[in-house]
Amino acid sequence: MSSPTGPANGLPVRMPRPRQTGRHRRPEPAVAPEGAPALVLAVPGAPSAASRGLAEEIISIGRSELPGLDARIGYLEGEDTEESEFPSLSGVLTAVAEERTTRAEFARAAGHEVPAPTGPDAVVVPLLAGPDADLLRRVRQALMDSSAAAELADVLGPHPLLAEGLHVRLSEAGLARADRARLFTVATAADGIILATTGGEEAVQAAGITGMLLAARLAVPVMAAALDQEGSVAAVAAELRGAGAVQLALAPYLIGPEAADGLLDTACKEADCAAAEVLGAYPALGKLAVAQYSAALGIQLGAPAQ
Repeated sequence: MSSPTGPANGLPVRMPRPRQTGRHRRPEPAVAPEGAPALVLAVPGAPSAASRGLAEEIISIGRSELPGLDARIGYLEGEDTEESEFPSLSGVLTAVAEERTTRAEFARAAGHEVPAPTGPDAVVVPLLAGPDADLLRRVRQALMDSSAAAELADVLGPHPLLAEGLHVRLSEAGLARADRARLFTVATAADGIILATTGGEEAVQAAGITGMLLAARLAVPVMAAALDQEGSVAAVAAELRGAGAVQLALAPYLIGPEAADGLLDTACKEADCAAAEVLGAYPALGKLAVAQYSAALGIQLGAPAQ
């Protein structure tokens, strides 16, 4: 039985935590500013139901990170026709610009004073883990082909959250421990990781940065290789085995749509090893997309309320 001052048996009473003040106060959730440019996710590769579902999931996570965000999806290989299931990036950007103009015209017609628009109509975030020069060239061309004033954000990596995602995918495939602190072993755990990407030498160098973060998590050597460069994966596999690795695994440093069909299967055969799944809709990708959008606009997410 409890008394007015607490439980009779002397157990501690859980009291409400007082709200922190000053510099230790928890940050208030960020909200997209009114009239902020749209975030347009640029999806590479041949459009499909799978790539659309992936992009929609990333956009959904992005909206939860930044409430009020106007987020759209545009495909590098999409269609320019209206109401297309897979609209082209240039078409989506043009539509965003036209909508912004129409809203301003309606506001003026209603007697509202509308200031001249400032900033871009949209910020384009490429759905790429690393800098693929050919795909980024096509993204820039789509920006020029549209009638929108659009800004191009950085690709999503390299970033520690991508290393985390690669670790998760490897552990899901039984190729790595889920947590180094646990004292169990995985019989199929790899002692050497090939971090496979697309986009040539620049992409391999950028992937190597995330690879170092992944190596620190797994405590095994990680080396980056180019899936779209003949002999690159086989050469890296030989180098890892020459350094003493016995059981290799391939970790695709890919979100998914950017890789041509069959590339991963061919790479696994060349390296004679198993592979984890691509990053796909790993939740961190939505956070990174919003982070790149915010960085392009100079918005600080999670800043303490004044």
